[in-house]
Amino acid sequence: MTLDPVHFDGIASLARRIRTDVDTEEHRDIAEETWREFLDPLYGDGDVVLEPLDEQSRRAAPLEELALQERPFDTAHGLDSGTINPRTFKNGLVLDLAQAAMSATPSELDLHRSRTVITSVHSNDASVDHSTDWTKWDAGYSRGRIVHTAPLARDQERVVHGLSLYLAESHHALEHADRVEDLLVLDGPLYPKGLVQWLDRHASLADLVTEDELVGEVLENYMRLVERFVEKDVPLAGFVKSPASQALVQALGDRGRPTPWASDAAFFSQVLERREFEEGEYERLTDELTWTNWFTSTLGADGVFADGAGLSSAGDQTESDDNDEPGVDRELDASAYEVAFFVLYDPRTDLVHKVELPRAFAEDADVREAVERYVTSQVAAEAGPPKPVGKADELARIDAAEKRELVRKLEESFDSREDQNYDDERWG
Repeated sequence: MTLDPVHFDGIASLARRIRTDVDTEEHRDIAEETWREFLDPLYGDGDVVLEPLDEQSRRAAPLEELALQERPFDTAHGLDSGTINPRTFKNGLVLDLAQAAMSATPSELDLHRSRTVITSVHSNDASVDHSTDWTKWDAGYSRGRIVHTAPLARDQERVVHGLSLYLAESHHALEHADRVEDLLVLDGPLYPKGLVQWLDRHASLADLVTEDELVGEVLENYMRLVERFVEKDVPLAGFVKSPASQALVQALGDRGRPTPWASDAAFFSQVLERREFEEGEYERLTDELTWTNWFTSTLGADGVFADGAGLSSAGDQTESDDNDEPGVDRELDASAYEVAFFVLYDPRTDLVHKVELPRAFAEDADVREAVERYVTSQVAAEAGPPKPVGKADELARIDAAEKRELVRKLEESFDSREDQNYDDERWG
């Protein structure tokens, strides 16, 4: 049965009873004061956790001019992974399958053809190990591997999903790094920040590495990726389409600041949105893209990957508290891996995006300017992610019909049905 008009009216009536003590305009005033007074730098626990790399500022440019400006890179590559989402089978297996793909602009069809596939499997049967070596197919253009996960967190579906995604993406990036001549843009953040969610049962990343070699493999891959691109002197960036972090808001709250925003993105949206007052109300201006200066960050997950939390730079003698394993060695100074970012706001979609660089690249003002100019021009032209990111997303995506067929083939291989419940039957 669907909702009748009387039901809609009743729900709306209930919603009108919800009141907030601070209205939207007060939120904007707080955002403006926070922007002016607290981010240059922002302290947390006595240390700087956020600070501008250059002069703190907000920048804006007409969308049409940005879209038509000269591109600072002759070529650009994008990278993304797609999964079938975690599946549980009646034989006790929990798995996810991810495929990673790299795009090129201008197009490179042989590169687009290539895939890296990781199937991550968890089983409560400790006597069974499903891991395999790499297998190639499609005339060597693609390769795949099965990895067997250990119990790392409370949610095994989250673990198999994260490991399949991060392993596929990082291995594919390393496999094809030499194809990138000017710029590689990851679809998402620079580092596997989802791993940080697993730290609620582990003291540090070093402990995670010690307890599961696959986590170590993921972390090492991303460290090597940064190092490879620093060696090549080719920028490596991350484009976060939908930033979900609350680390900045939480840090401001710890300083005693009011934080009426649900996320960091909501804060930056109020800082960057342009409006004008007409006929008694504000109207959002949609003719210009706006963005911030570059910041360096050790907030939240950024801090975990910046200071290592058990990762050590080459030559360091830092060890984890619980064992002699230092975690994953890094070949560069720790500061080189720090996250630098800027945030941009697209008024056409009312969306905030975040662009990340390793500090090793962001320290160079020319590189910052080139990446900033490239991303802003691409977002202006595409009304969304840069074209290489969009192309990589299309290549890596596994659509609903393909997921169903892959699950059917897995059922045949396992001689076991997917373990479904009433909601699966009801909602498909």
